[in-house]
Amino acid sequence: MDENALAGKRILIVEDEYFLASDLARLLKDRGAEVVGPAANLPEAERLVGEGGLDCAVLDMNLRGEMTFPIADRLKAAGIPFLIATGYNSASLPERFATHPRIEKPFEAEQIATAIPALLS
Repeated sequence: MDENALAGKRILIVEDEYFLASDLARLLKDRGAEVVGPAANLPEAERLVGEGGLDCAVLDMNLRGEMTFPIADRLKAAGIPFLIATGYNSASLPERFATHPRIEKPFEAEQIATAIPALLS
């Protein structure tokens, strides 16, 4: 993996599990990324997406019972690539997200960090 692949990239993290979000944010920062968030709820995620300037996003599909489909739709409409990090299997997600990479929970932060460069290419 290119160690500089994430350097300077603005990556939004939408994740409500504190330790997962914290570990991922730390790892991405260590690889040179600028972490946006983590957002643990829909209003915060909406605000951060609205601020713009994102290169990609890591998106949990369920934030304490609220589905993040509107966030995914906004990212998709804006042409911002995103990775789905969720406990849901692909059959549980809307068909419109079928082409987006998905990493199933439980996952290690390294799995996400390794998958992001492909999103950016």
